[in-house]
Amino acid sequence: MKRYIVTGASRGIGYQVAKQLAKDNHVLALARSTEKLEELAKTTSQLNGKLDYATIDLASTSVEELSSLVSDWPQIDGIINNAGKLLNKPFLEIQQDELQQVYKVNLFSIYTVLQAYHNKLLKSEKAHVVNISSVGGFQGSLKFSGLSAYSSSKAALVCLTECLAEEFKKTSITYNSLAFGAVQTEMLEEAFPGYKAPLSAEQMAEFVADFTVNAHKYLSGKVIPVSLSNP
Repeated sequence: MKRYIVTGASRGIGYQVAKQLAKDNHVLALARSTEKLEELAKTTSQLNGKLDYATIDLASTSVEELSSLVSDWPQIDGIINNAGKLLNKPFLEIQQDELQQVYKVNLFSIYTVLQAYHNKLLKSEKAHVVNISSVGGFQGSLKFSGLSAYSSSKAALVCLTECLAEEFKKTSITYNSLAFGAVQTEMLEEAFPGYKAPLSAEQMAEFVADFTVNAHKYLSGKVIPVSLSNP
């Protein structure tokens, strides 16, 4: 059985991706909300899926804490770095602690997660790390006022993906990034109140789950915009 880790699994796309993957794989779901993770575990169990969960704040966790969660796993076949934090605020009003919190979740935590699980990824015959970015962080795309912290952190994640693909190109680990456009999630509502996206979280999750399981057979170090609409 293949084993996958999904971060930001308590709502939206992460919740749906974890549920999708758990149908045929063993999934570890990570998020801050115990209540939502319990709900996910119950739903997955009803579908005969295999899912474990841990309540983790990725902004403050450690390599050691994350490593301990999978100490009995022989390997990790994929990680979906989906956890994200949005700040919708004018540039001149952003406080340093707010900026740091956005970067801790959207970028710095990726270092922690991937350092914690690198050795387990190496034990997979072909592991796939999928970093979830945004078209807002995609060079040359339309940008929006108030999202400078979020979009710039996602742009940094895109670059990190390319760097990791190069640094570990001789290993069994493949790194790719998906830059999402508008998907109907709680985060989209925070950024663009009242906007109705053309895709639901469940629809996007179907794509992400399939991409995670299969795309690394064909792609490496790629940043792919996945968008029907960019509000």
